[in-house]
Amino acid sequence: QVQLVESGGGSVQVGGSLRVSCKVSGSIFSSYSMGWYRQGPGKQRELIAAIGSVGGTYSADSVKGRFTISRDNAKNTVYLQMNSLKPEDTAVYYCNRESTPYWSWGQGTQVTVSS
Repeated sequence: QVQLVESGGGSVQVGGSLRVSCKVSGSIFSSYSMGWYRQGPGKQRELIAAIGSVGGTYSADSVKGRFTISRDNAKNTVYLQMNSLKPEDTAVYYCNRESTPYWSWGQGTQVTVSS
């Protein structure tokens, strides 16, 4: 049973930075491409960044140049460094596999950006 535990969210002002983390347990973490997703108020969950098992990355246009995904296979953890935050980045942030079949979703971590 894979468990995903996201942490590190919070409230920041426009232009601020946050790093969120996701600890993955119960799987061969290093074998999987991982993604960060977010769900804003009234919106569907969307993939915003991904990292392959050997490190290649993808970023959605909405976060390109501001957000950086990374992973530490020794710690079974994937990170998302978020810089130059905007109010439209306000959302609950989740991690999961980059593609289906997804593992059971964690509780997510709330990021709120205020002006």
